[in-house]
Amino acid sequence: MSAVLEIRNLHVSVEDTDILRGVDLTVKQGEIHALMGPNGSGKSTLAHALMGHPNYEITDGEVVFKGEDMLELGPDERSRKGLFLAFQYPVAIPGVTVANFLRTAINSRRKAEDSEDKGIPIPEFRKLLKDKMSSLDMSHDVAGRYLNDGFSGGEKKRAEILQLATLEPDVAVLDETDSGLDIDALKIVAEGVNKLVGPGLGVLVITHYQRLLSYIVPEHVHVMYEGKIVESGGPDLALKLEELGYEWIRSAHS
Repeated sequence: MSAVLEIRNLHVSVEDTDILRGVDLTVKQGEIHALMGPNGSGKSTLAHALMGHPNYEITDGEVVFKGEDMLELGPDERSRKGLFLAFQYPVAIPGVTVANFLRTAINSRRKAEDSEDKGIPIPEFRKLLKDKMSSLDMSHDVAGRYLNDGFSGGEKKRAEILQLATLEPDVAVLDETDSGLDIDALKIVAEGVNKLVGPGLGVLVITHYQRLLSYIVPEHVHVMYEGKIVESGGPDLALKLEELGYEWIRSAHS
């Protein structure tokens, strides 16, 4: 049975300001959805609320994943259930290598499932990491670098995709993965995502621009405006936004 993320009438406020005003969205494992919209429409708020950021207060609605209420769980528990968030601005963690970070993440998941688990054996982890890096055409040298410390924008986003590949979630939210990337870096990141998508992974791509969707082609496109999803359709909807901009959305829904 495939995993399903269901967002029902979600209302979210930040510092007593209403940002999301009733969002309904369903993402199934194996599907690619794109969420577009102008600045300030609430796209990143949705991403942070889904993962349980403490600054985002859920005032109404539900988030159900695999039939379970996610709003009762902490961010770590949501992650262990198979939900993943790639950040718009990944933070640097000096002193912690990419390899150590990923091994710790895998071990925390294993420990949560079985308190007696001793963690993934180092030889097994090394092989896993090398295989994942090779599949993403990443230099194995990255494993020994401190996570995102001194990384370029493209390297940070590729490190996020490596996390995605290694942790193997059921549904991933990519929050403006294209932010700050030049066209070459964008293609590399998109290729990495495309290698991972398939029956086992559902993806919600959050973006301003259609250009990313030329490389990661969604089946479903949604437009958010003033805290609600106001339009949904297929890939043609993204092309319409590219051609007309968001002014027609404002005109139609103001």
